[in-house]
Amino acid sequence: MELTSKQRAYLGGRANTLEPIFQIGKASLTPEMINALDEALVKRELIKVSVLKNCADDPGELADVIAERTHAGVVKVIGKKVILFRQAKKNSRFVLPK
Repeated sequence: MELTSKQRAYLGGRANTLEPIFQIGKASLTPEMINALDEALVKRELIKVSVLKNCADDPGELADVIAERTHAGVVKVIGKKVILFRQAKKNSRFVLPK
């Protein structure tokens, strides 16, 4: 999912108050983690993920892999935090700017 800079700025602002709901650690990305992230995107649309210090992978690369496998868009990668968005097909809570 491709997001424009206006859309990323809007979603980044909305994500400021969110707490990370997942932590990626030493095991990195497992199929179970991808499934859990996919389910969270279905329910919440906008999620924040924390990459722990013991994870050897780069947060930017992890964000790209997650986005590819879950068909989501990467909103921001700030330090060890990743913000992802996938709009619901019906009854979305977010009206994205054009």
